[in-house]
Amino acid sequence: MTDSPPAPAGRRPSRLYGPLLAFLITSGAFCAAWVARGTFPFGDTGRAVNDQANQYVPFHRALWDLVHGQAAGDLLFTWRGGFGQQFLSDYYTYLGNPFSWLAVLVPRAHVDLAVFALTPVTMGTAAALMTVYLGKLQPGPWWQRGVLGACYGLCGWALSDASYIPMWLWGLVALPLLGIAVEWCLEGRRWPGAALFVALAWYGNFYTAMMATMAACVLLGIRLATRDMTGPERLRALWRASTAAVTGVLLTLPLLLPSFLSSGAAQPTKAAAFDPVRLDVFLAGMLPATHLWGGRPRLYVASLGLILAGSFVFNTAIARKTRLVWAAATLLVAASFQFPPTQYLWHGLAVPNGNPYREAFVFSGMVVILAWLALANRPRPLHLALTAGLLVAATFALRHTDDFGGWTWPAVLGGGAVSLLALLLLSLAGKHRALVPVAAVLMVGVVFAESTAAAANADARRARERWAQPAVTSNQSITDHFEAVRGVDGWPAFRTDSGAPQTSYNDALALRAEGPQYYSSYLPQATYQALEPLGYGYKNDGRTFFGADNPVLDALFSIGARVRPGAAPNSWTASRLPAPPLVTVRSQPFTSPNPAASVYARQENALGATVYQVPRVTRGGTATEQAYGARCTPGSEAYWYSPALYGTAISASTRHRLEDRMTGVLKLGPVPASGRVDVTVRTKSRGHAPDHPIGCLDRTKLDAQIAHLTATGATSVRAGGHTIEAALPRGATGTAVFAMTDIPGWHCSAPLRGFHGLVAMDIPSDGGTLSCTFTPKGLTPGLAAATLALLALASAAARSLATALRRRRRA
Repeated sequence: MTDSPPAPAGRRPSRLYGPLLAFLITSGAFCAAWVARGTFPFGDTGRAVNDQANQYVPFHRALWDLVHGQAAGDLLFTWRGGFGQQFLSDYYTYLGNPFSWLAVLVPRAHVDLAVFALTPVTMGTAAALMTVYLGKLQPGPWWQRGVLGACYGLCGWALSDASYIPMWLWGLVALPLLGIAVEWCLEGRRWPGAALFVALAWYGNFYTAMMATMAACVLLGIRLATRDMTGPERLRALWRASTAAVTGVLLTLPLLLPSFLSSGAAQPTKAAAFDPVRLDVFLAGMLPATHLWGGRPRLYVASLGLILAGSFVFNTAIARKTRLVWAAATLLVAASFQFPPTQYLWHGLAVPNGNPYREAFVFSGMVVILAWLALANRPRPLHLALTAGLLVAATFALRHTDDFGGWTWPAVLGGGAVSLLALLLLSLAGKHRALVPVAAVLMVGVVFAESTAAAANADARRARERWAQPAVTSNQSITDHFEAVRGVDGWPAFRTDSGAPQTSYNDALALRAEGPQYYSSYLPQATYQALEPLGYGYKNDGRTFFGADNPVLDALFSIGARVRPGAAPNSWTASRLPAPPLVTVRSQPFTSPNPAASVYARQENALGATVYQVPRVTRGGTATEQAYGARCTPGSEAYWYSPALYGTAISASTRHRLEDRMTGVLKLGPVPASGRVDVTVRTKSRGHAPDHPIGCLDRTKLDAQIAHLTATGATSVRAGGHTIEAALPRGATGTAVFAMTDIPGWHCSAPLRGFHGLVAMDIPSDGGTLSCTFTPKGLTPGLAAATLALLALASAAARSLATALRRRRRA
């Protein structure tokens, strides 16, 4: 196989036809599926699935704020969410797809629509690049490459697994991008371009780029084995490829290294061991238009690609060695998905958390490559018919597999028949040229129609799963909520909590608030260890935190405004709260006299004063209807905390929803004149409330402590992008406490000391101004490595340019 010869100067624009066709088929089919289902923006059905609503839309809104100068923070750090968290790793992970920057070009109210558009744009780009890569493997008609490029862009992994995950979709782009880089290394040219392509692949998303890079190693091995090269040429190609890969990865190290270290410092999760699916389920995932439930493999491409790929091994126009190597490599890649050690290797030596087949696009890409090599070498009609028959037989044999897809038979029989007809017409085009446009229309049409049905089917079936219920990301209520938060903004004099109910797990980012709400794979263990003991609710093993309407916590974290639902439907009202500044002073250590194991005592220890009455609780009832009773001072405010219970808490004729650890400290209401606090919990969980679930707050004492902290705290606070500076009253002594968690990366003007998980330091004798700066761990060495890589890249580019100029002068 050889590379395509250079096109004459007058025909160079034709090089764009194939990629453009692939882009239009891919993005058009995906959008057509939206139209068919009446999905937003083509209907009222919600579009945002799972983390698309909870992470990707809020993070893109945060990017919009950052670019437009309206963020509380910068690229390194955000003050919005989690009471201040690193942002660089989140940017790299959730916003690395270069098309994410499209979100900053639209009005903020339409950022969610831009996020949805990332999917067809990225898939279309992947299809276009695959079209280019196929042409480098074997020359052939641009429209045929474009159709098969679209088969790749519309593979099962893209439609069923990653269609709502913009950063993962960049892996779909990375595979052909790295394939092109491999071909340049084999040709002995464009080394700087190859290194930049590696960097671009890793810039978009390191997780799927790692999988694409492993796939590129497979492609390199195949090409070294099948290409006509001498031994020294192979060694030089291997050297160019390895150095380009290292240089490209080093260019991304300012993002990659801090993210790696942030991951190590993140709150750990309980990932299950890899359990391969049954062989019949695995094979069913290769059938066109099949969406399997849950974490099952989605390996299919359109029937046209499957029929052509199946005919590859029969095509005698292709050298036997080439057929053997490509077919064996493709089978080994598929087998590696089922073998735990190699599966861990695909996932970076980590247990996959969620769908364990996240590298499935690699197999689909290799199937499309086989399809193109077969098509470019004119497969025989008999071989095509045989392959189509085998596809029907396989579908029949797998028809009883768990959740066998309802659209599989139409795709196999209908799409397969049209695909076979188009290929047969194409085989006759040598004698009847008029058949070429007919075959072209049929091939484009069948891929478009079959993929549209597959995408709509994947959306419809996925929406039936509880975790994937589409969520609303823009409406009048969300707009009013946003405006209510903006109306009481006081940062950095105080924080604003966006309140509950939440629209997303990252409401603080989405609504420009500064509360505890935050959801990130990088949420530090230090934040979990600081917030969980204080009574904040959490989820995802502690990587998602929720707010708590509790005045003691508000005082601890300088929350001076809160937004709550209004009386009218979908309305929101904001209220100001008394709050000390972000930096306060504790003159001496404090230990609560209340039971040390209670959440209320832990809050008091951090606050520095006794403000709760924690009574002895009587227990009764049954396992499903538990009764709790206590006595408190009349007029105080009763609070409840039971992180092991899921159900309903009933107190004084009011009902409160309990969602175990997601529900933090909960306000029950004022203690009546009788002093009796009774709580009935209706639950199906086996847990019970802790020993001291009830605490009664004395607001007078709390107000006095807030006034004291305000009087002795910072006289002014200035917060920069990733810095904070506080001026203390003259003569202040003791410990300065910053209302932010002590996460890795803080460097302050005085040595830090432990204080209930918050940033704190002893006040120097000269008092004055204290300051802290946040620098992500790994950023400095990452920048140094990237600088060296950039110098190497610039040197190679300059050398290449000088060589080209000398050749031109000689010519």
